[in-house]
Amino acid sequence: MRQIPFFLFLFTLSTVTQCNGDTDTETAERHAGRTVEPTHSLEILNEQQDRVVASVRVALAQTDQERNTGLMDVRHMPFDTGMYFIFENEEPRSFWMANTPLSLDILFVNRQYRIVRIHTRTVPFSERQIRSELPAMYTLEVNAGFVSEHDIREGMYVRLVESGEP
Repeated sequence: MRQIPFFLFLFTLSTVTQCNGDTDTETAERHAGRTVEPTHSLEILNEQQDRVVASVRVALAQTDQERNTGLMDVRHMPFDTGMYFIFENEEPRSFWMANTPLSLDILFVNRQYRIVRIHTRTVPFSERQIRSELPAMYTLEVNAGFVSEHDIREGMYVRLVESGEP
């Protein structure tokens, strides 16, 4: 067996790494996952809509691409942060956790901003369908445990606030 000179090995390794096109920063970011950049606050109101029971900072998912990407590859998210999906119409919705490493609480919200279905502590990376069962126009995804921490229930309401600060 013939030995490759060490300098030739290093040159080849360097060339292969450079051809990959990744910088060290890009590689680190890919392994660290995506981050969520909240732009709004979402208040959760009691059933009478006269008291705020919780606030969460949210990034909005308004386009097909944003909704399809959702929280995929997000490995860490502050507890009071989430994603609010906005759809053009109200209909039964279905989500799944494929490529999502976080366990989430998922709240389905109808056209009147009423929470119609809650799924708690979803299983990361699962391909099982998580269904609204009732028509929903909005969906809120937050860290698992957020719903129980704030005693959020179906029948409560949500209100989107422009600022990213609660």
